Amino acid sequence: MTTSAARPLLVDQIGGPIAHLLADYTEQVRVISGDCENAAPWDVQGADILFTRPSRAWANAPSSPPIAWQKGPRWVQIASTGIDCFPKWVTEGRLVTCGRGDAATPIAEYVIASLLHHERQIDTLHPASPKEWETMIAPFRQNPVTGTLRGRNLGLAGYGAIGRAVANLASAFGMNIHVLRREPWEGETNGVQPVQSLSELFRVSDHLVLAMPLTPDTRHIVGADVLRQARPGLHLVNVARGALIDQEALLRALNNGRPAFASLDVTTPEPLPEGHPFYTHPRIRLTPHISWVGPSVRDNLVRRIRTNLTHFLQGKPLIDTVDPARGY
Repeated sequence: MTTSAARPLLVDQIGGPIAHLLADYTEQVRVISGDCENAAPWDVQGADILFTRPSRAWANAPSSPPIAWQKGPRWVQIASTGIDCFPKWVTEGRLVTCGRGDAATPIAEYVIASLLHHERQIDTLHPASPKEWETMIAPFRQNPVTGTLRGRNLGLAGYGAIGRAVANLASAFGMNIHVLRREPWEGETNGVQPVQSLSELFRVSDHLVLAMPLTPDTRHIVGADVLRQARPGLHLVNVARGALIDQEALLRALNNGRPAFASLDVTTPEPLPEGHPFYTHPRIRLTPHISWVGPSVRDNLVRRIRTNLTHFLQGKPLIDTVDPARGY
């Protein structure tokens, strides 16, 4: 059996089901339970491996790595897709893996629910009396056509695991799917229509979903110039990162009617300060960053970490590694 001194030290700041998983590796790693909500989650006690997740505490990390991080963890597993919540020195010069795609299904379902709410307006039609019933149904008797997803143009800014999951569901509703992606298209596009710029995507879309990572290149990528290109009636959905959008520019654009509506599961900061206009704006549906929540998300993370930990101990390549230069 491997001696204690030879076993790598693992700091687990995720806990929950991951703590139960690590019980299977007690003879191969030394485990210390940590807390990424404490004052200094970067104090990893000389760990060889760090399991962590985004937290407000990480936002207060120093701009330069602590001395201990010069030797620092050889491998960092992050329980999220994005790495923008962490200082650059966490991801540079070491092996970093993420939770890419773990929450793709619930996020895609959230997107479709937002699109259906916008088209069908079911959430606004709840009569409390016979009189209200008649008042609500009267316009539909005159014009029985309500919104639909079939035949609508869906724009996807980003075509990773989340973008693909949204496209799969949207295709079942008969939507026309337009995609902007960073990587060049090679071979089959699976029925989606590539576009060349974000402005083009805003011009052709009835519904537009932001599903791209937050990097220095994408911060405030949705600004006044892009918003002015919005197709009349455009519904904007953000399930990625709040900082992709210039929020002041979005407020001005919504007040001018283009885009017509925004469903925002993410903002910057989170939560927004008391009295922020997003809370009460009639053209915004705001949710508290819950699109990722689903019964399979933790199970997916457990499977991913089990695979990666086994591979790490066996010297095999890990899955879903992060490219620090690209930011995801």
